[in-house]
Amino acid sequence: MLSSPSLSLVIAVYNKPEILRLVLAACQRQSFSNFEVIIADDGSGPEVRTLVDELRRHMPSPIFHLWHEDRGWQKNIMLNKAIQASRGEHIVFIDGDCIPSRHFLLDHWNEREEGKVLLGRRVETSERWSTGLTLEKIRSGEFERMGWAELMDGLRGASLRVEDGIRIPSRLLRKILLRKVRGMLGSNFSVAKTDLVAINGFDELYDGPGCGEDSDVQYRLSLIGVTGKSLRNLAVQYHVYHPRMPVSDPSWDRFEMVKKSAKAKCDVGLEKRGSER
Repeated sequence: MLSSPSLSLVIAVYNKPEILRLVLAACQRQSFSNFEVIIADDGSGPEVRTLVDELRRHMPSPIFHLWHEDRGWQKNIMLNKAIQASRGEHIVFIDGDCIPSRHFLLDHWNEREEGKVLLGRRVETSERWSTGLTLEKIRSGEFERMGWAELMDGLRGASLRVEDGIRIPSRLLRKILLRKVRGMLGSNFSVAKTDLVAINGFDELYDGPGCGEDSDVQYRLSLIGVTGKSLRNLAVQYHVYHPRMPVSDPSWDRFEMVKKSAKAKCDVGLEKRGSER
């Protein structure tokens, strides 16, 4: 029987095994070691499972692969399955195209606080930076170093929020800079598992990207007194470039309905998943 880890890292995945390989290489070099990895796979082809099976032998932390058939965007259903499978007391959520820096999990662990959901940011990297990524750059930590090319990408607008790639461990300095965060990114947040259970997890009635996997969760958590805590300039993360996807209009419409209802627990979430097991 495996001992329970302190953290569960949930990686939401849909295909792109070549990028997932880089993300898992970044997981291997984490300064925080007591965690498990849960691949929450929303219907990828067999290449993702093959990759996980290959890397499982080399990962210092336990890695689990959850999968269901591809029936369109069902990310929230898979995230609920990941919550149920998790053994950590605190759950960190990232996307399969976001590469965590070395102290990413350490910061999520050290900054956890009762009644708080931790809100991280990410650097939106340039196409130049992303196409130049290699396993060697990940393993050596070179991908974290900001040089002239990265600064120029930011100045030209090819990269966005390059300044969020600077880790500032000093709480006082971060307070002086007043770099607060209000909104949740589904690719970089963490919260106590008990708080997710209290809101019945992710609302499975969302059927497209946009707000169901982050804004909805943050809003429902606020209704039970769980407020956001900024991790800006901590838990640094790099989003691999791809063309921006449009936000799902039905998702925004649903979120407006949720806010009008002011209901903390979603109707179709963890409890529904649990009844089907």
